[in-house]
Amino acid sequence: MTLPKSDGASAEAAAKVLREGKIAVLPTDTVYGFSALALAPGADGPKKSGLDLKIDQIKKSPESKPLIELISDPMDICKYAGQEIPSKILEKWPGALTVLVKNNDWYKALTGREATAFRCPGDEWLRQVISLCGGPIYSTSVNFSGKPVLEAEADILRDFGGLVDLYVSDGDKKNALPSTLVSLLDGELKVLRQGAVRLD
Repeated sequence: MTLPKSDGASAEAAAKVLREGKIAVLPTDTVYGFSALALAPGADGPKKSGLDLKIDQIKKSPESKPLIELISDPMDICKYAGQEIPSKILEKWPGALTVLVKNNDWYKALTGREATAFRCPGDEWLRQVISLCGGPIYSTSVNFSGKPVLEAEADILRDFGGLVDLYVSDGDKKNALPSTLVSLLDGELKVLRQGAVRLD
């Protein structure tokens, strides 16, 4: 199914698809991304959805590569991080800044991972989708592993249109800068990839 982002009901429709445990291609504040729920509801509380593995299969990616998780509000990171987040990071959110942090004990037990990369995207529409999902969603660039990121809608639909449950169109994303990626894992801020946001 293809739906224009400009459709007034597109955020609700996208969130519905994701809440059903399906995979969507959504426009972000940088490029298009594969998205799915990071957490699935369970009788005893949320659990890891496992949909990252499905996205890996679509992208033909090695399963060991963790996906970024998008949150709808900057302070949501405090639910998952096991360390203090510097104010200079929070001040850049919402925005194209991805932050790798240690997981708190609850999120470590839930995900089986020591750390997670989070971003609160600058796109208001996307934050609405995440909010309607009730928790973080996975996001990773639209491309086959090791191949260039696809910027043109025609290319995305050609390669992946039949492999996802929803495509939300928002025009081509030519020459979009990726998010800046920083790590806080060693207790200090390290820029791992310089992108759209500068921290100096």
